[in-house]
Amino acid sequence: MIINPIENGIVIDHIKAGKGMQLYNILHLGELSCSVAIIKNANSVKLGKKDIIKIDEVIDLDLDIIGYIDPGITVNIIRNGVNEKRVNIEAPERITNVIKCKNPRCITSVEQELPHVFKLTDRENMVYRCIYCESKAK
Repeated sequence: MIINPIENGIVIDHIKAGKGMQLYNILHLGELSCSVAIIKNANSVKLGKKDIIKIDEVIDLDLDIIGYIDPGITVNIIRNGVNEKRVNIEAPERITNVIKCKNPRCITSVEQELPHVFKLTDRENMVYRCIYCESKAK
């Protein structure tokens, strides 16, 4: 398999095996007009197997979404063929409008213009809770 090196773009690396397509979908990478490559189940010394996403353009990414899906991912910004910036992603303290509260009694069910905000309440187990009703995110 040959995937050309990126001259200007983004490499999302160290994605847990099987989570690459979930990230691709939630980041709406299918809507981009540039080339996007998803490499699934690549060998990794650190993870055993991993997924990698290569985007052939520098775009704005929501790092909070990436951190919610899979903390531990590395995002590399490539410019002129050189790795200009490397960001190690951690779980965000808060996420807004990434997931929706499923509690039918939550205020967000009635007041639909309210943002769906979840806070990280247990970093070790990656537990997020709604700030309005304290329901646990699924």
